Amino acid sequence: MGAENLSQDTLAEQLLELAIKSGAEAAEVYQSRSLSRPVFFEANRLKQLETSQSEGTVLRLWRNGRPGLTVAYGYVSAQALVERALALSQLNQPEPIQLGNYSKPSYPDLGKNVPIEVLVNWGKEAIALIRDVYPEVLCNSDWECDVETTRLLNTYGLDCYYTDTTLSCYVSAEWIRGDDFLSVSDGQTQRDILQPEKIADQILQRLLWARENVSPPNGRVPILFTSKAADMLWGTVQAALNGKRVLELASPWAERVGQPVIAPNLTLYQDPQAGPYSCPFDDEGTPTTPLVFIQDGILQHFYCDRTTGRQLGTDTTGNGFRPDLGSYPSPGLFNLLIQPGAASLQDLIEQLDDGLIVDQILGNGSGISGDFSINIDLGYRVQKGHVTGRVKDTMVAGNVYTAIKQLVQLGNDADWNGSCYTPSLIVEGLSTTSRNN
Repeated sequence: MGAENLSQDTLAEQLLELAIKSGAEAAEVYQSRSLSRPVFFEANRLKQLETSQSEGTVLRLWRNGRPGLTVAYGYVSAQALVERALALSQLNQPEPIQLGNYSKPSYPDLGKNVPIEVLVNWGKEAIALIRDVYPEVLCNSDWECDVETTRLLNTYGLDCYYTDTTLSCYVSAEWIRGDDFLSVSDGQTQRDILQPEKIADQILQRLLWARENVSPPNGRVPILFTSKAADMLWGTVQAALNGKRVLELASPWAERVGQPVIAPNLTLYQDPQAGPYSCPFDDEGTPTTPLVFIQDGILQHFYCDRTTGRQLGTDTTGNGFRPDLGSYPSPGLFNLLIQPGAASLQDLIEQLDDGLIVDQILGNGSGISGDFSINIDLGYRVQKGHVTGRVKDTMVAGNVYTAIKQLVQLGNDADWNGSCYTPSLIVEGLSTTSRNN
């Protein structure tokens, strides 16, 4: 991990040694360190530069088969951490020890560290491109280079680490026209370079569509979710594919492996190397692998951690992740990709005789049930294949599972929304309502 991490290496090994000497049968140390350098713009001007660091150490051990987990941030006494974990283990019931022993020491960083000056120039360029067309618009944005290092070692011989560098940005444009307030936003998450021109073009297109306010459609009409709004649908799908939800019989797909569950033109998979976030092993030390969850609408696999895989009678899929440092690993996804189609966004728009584009939403969408009712933060009316203007005070309601069974077409404009790679898409079976109808 480099000379700068030597003290942290020593602490990790001290924790394992102390845990065993104190009577633990097995122990694991998980370490996370991050360095972030965000650049902030407010009201078209550079506001501030920051550097933030965080560091966490997690000790998990088993004594008399009982697990104990404790976490510390920054400097910590090895003895105090071990004593705390041992004390907590007395409060828990015995459980099988789930530790890996596969060990590849290190993995290459797939990202590129970018200087602050470059981030500043990217921010200035994006804002200038937007304001050249709309000088009355106020732009806010942040541009960031984030470096995260993860190390995992245990008393079974596992010792591996990786560093992940990711670039991200977020740009919003606020347009005040009398009593009408419009906020258009977009962003990017990439490995080695951000594209201010592309972000500016996307925002300018939305501002052009929003020049006029128009009445929304009412009732059941085709809905076009742009790539940044479509993520709302996939949150429910991720929950349905979670092995823990299958064990709880909460997933509607619990007994559907090998059967059609969504539209036949949909394929969903994970790929550890594909996205802006690398993850060569999960938080249990299992190597991550490409895995197809749904192929041409047919359910193939669920994702599991070690415990869930054992309970399902399968095996871990390398998807054991900690929701936060103070939690035990549980099933989680790191890269979910929806295989894109062949149509451009403009092609999708031209297919709509009377429909609605959803580009930004308010709220979190649906849960495992799939039922949702969302307010549209930014949406547009489409008539006879043309965007006629922005709609306001409009809601879309329905069920995610119903919608993705009635998929009309996928776009070819897939983009990353966090760790979800999704294209724009048209679905049917959803209802729109408006305060004006």
